[in-house]
Amino acid sequence: MRILLSAYACEPGKGSEPGVGWHWATELAKLGYQVDVLTRANNRELIEAALVRDPVPGLCFHYCDLPRWAIWLKRGRRNYHLYYALWQRGAFHMARRLTQTAQYDVVHHLTFGVFRQPSLMGRLGLPFVLGPLGGGDSIPQNLRSSFPRKRRLTEFVRDTMNHLACLNPSVRAMYRQAALILCRTEGTRSFVPPHSRQKTHLHRDVGIDPKTLVTHPQVPEQPASFLYAGSLSYLKGIHLALEALAQVRLHRTDATLTVIGGGEDEQWLKDLAATLGISSAVRWLGKLPQSQLWDHYARHAAFVFPSMRDSGGTVVLEALSQALPVICLDTGGPGAILPPSCGFKVSVTDRTQAQVVADLAGAMQLYLDNPGLRQQAAHCALEAARDRLWSDTVSTAYSLVEQTMRLHAQV
Repeated sequence: MRILLSAYACEPGKGSEPGVGWHWATELAKLGYQVDVLTRANNRELIEAALVRDPVPGLCFHYCDLPRWAIWLKRGRRNYHLYYALWQRGAFHMARRLTQTAQYDVVHHLTFGVFRQPSLMGRLGLPFVLGPLGGGDSIPQNLRSSFPRKRRLTEFVRDTMNHLACLNPSVRAMYRQAALILCRTEGTRSFVPPHSRQKTHLHRDVGIDPKTLVTHPQVPEQPASFLYAGSLSYLKGIHLALEALAQVRLHRTDATLTVIGGGEDEQWLKDLAATLGISSAVRWLGKLPQSQLWDHYARHAAFVFPSMRDSGGTVVLEALSQALPVICLDTGGPGAILPPSCGFKVSVTDRTQAQVVADLAGAMQLYLDNPGLRQQAAHCALEAARDRLWSDTVSTAYSLVEQTMRLHAQV
């Protein structure tokens, strides 16, 4: 089967959407498919260098980007979405030219995987696969009161845009044209128009590189320290982790939190730590290379990731691959990814912020007071990671694709 894969974000050695694009492309080729990838021209240098180091037969890249005069659009967050929309048009025209010289069995729009941003690839007249899509998860209203006013407004605008998205004729046409729609979470699936919802399947977009798996759980070097890694943004719920740490330290004065990452809400979070009286218990390491992040996973008691509307959850899988138990909220991608045996998932449904914080603190305290329980969760984390490799993620999805194509062929 020959696949035309639309992957705006696609870079080796990266996480998030660029990592999704790269891993799906390479894993599909390793499964024996012929894969032609449409991606941005500025990804070319990294991609070609990676393929020189580790060639992947059956994988071909086609590079598309806007003229130089349009590059400035990527600098602003609003303009960035305009740039992406224009890129989609350019990619569609390149795809149409490719279909005139090669015979494809399926076209798959992969990244960006956001349910409200239309892809034009369904217009090619080929069996059309969408996703895995995200972006439909929303922060519960009861957890928004502690945000800065600007952030509460941001969430209100985003909620409004999500509900208006499917009034966009291009978005509705994209869903009608799709033969199969993969969604990361139920929150995203709920936004797929009713006329297309029967074509949806829940499926994660992320996986684990087997090369990163540890062989066995280790006793943490810092048994009273917890780890957070990710962007320093209000939506990641780090303020909830800080409030939980303050409660834990009432009983365990040696409890600490290591924070890796940077972002626009860093100062707000540092000010909150000072207000809570725990500044000395929080280590802010800033952004670190991926290679250094792996070392930190093994040093801590657990990974605390109280993100409130993540559709993915790459860092959760990374933590599991290092035999690190995870404490997260039972919502979005992390809630869907994390098996109960590998940590704690704190419910947010009809719960006040105080109750959520208390449950986070309770989970952290439990691991500190029960090293044996923590070690058992570490073993379960590693076992779960072995079942969530990138190869499993992609092959399971394409068993659905092939099944869908057989059904269409019978109609």
